[in-house]
Amino acid sequence: MTKPLMILIAGPYASGTDGDPVLMQQNLDRLERAAWPLFRAGHIPMIGEWVALPVLSSAGATGPSDPLAAEVMYPVAHRLLQHCDGVLRLPGESRGADQDVAIARERGIPVYTALEDVPGVAA
Repeated sequence: MTKPLMILIAGPYASGTDGDPVLMQQNLDRLERAAWPLFRAGHIPMIGEWVALPVLSSAGATGPSDPLAAEVMYPVAHRLLQHCDGVLRLPGESRGADQDVAIARERGIPVYTALEDVPGVAA
């Protein structure tokens, strides 16, 4: 590997939670568990919520269920994909993660469905 890849970790965050903050945090925790193996392999892990949630907060939104979230959550991921070298799609139903994958494929960005598929990440 000659340069670190910025890998967007995509998977369920709000999907299937009915807005329950505990379930949403559990989903975010699951996304974040993929960050260390990517970092250890020399890459830069990125999760859209790491950017979107502080943006929402600074805009005065009450959280991801606030009406303003529609203007922030998906657009953040779309903007991040302009800078990402790959997408790691974790299992689980997620319209947003599916959109991330579709955009990545349109742009010719590799999509990985398992950590082991990412260059440099050992099984």
